[in-house]
Amino acid sequence: MSALSLRIRKARATAGLSQAEIALRVGVKRSAVTQWEHPAGTRPSVDHLIRIAMETDVAFEWLATGRGPTRSNSSEPVPPVILDDFARDEHESQALSYLRHFSPSRRRMALEILAALSR
Repeated sequence: MSALSLRIRKARATAGLSQAEIALRVGVKRSAVTQWEHPAGTRPSVDHLIRIAMETDVAFEWLATGRGPTRSNSSEPVPPVILDDFARDEHESQALSYLRHFSPSRRRMALEILAALSR
């Protein structure tokens, strides 16, 4: 069984949802969930993975890749806005614009790349 199919099944089962229930919540047919959980089945789209993660309260990064914490930490406080943190030129503004459209995992990846380039 593929690692992704196992994670989808584990997330659904841990949330106490049947295939029919998660299908209804994600907006697909039950047969799609069956395919996602089958070893040689199809893979869900990123949009569907996001919905599965939200409905089962697991971290998207863990669901999609197997990395990071299993559970989403929605109870963590949102960090305050840093008022002195603003774009100082056109390039920084463009970079911030791109970062704001990334998922949290892609933001972390982009920041790691920037940190490596700045050394």
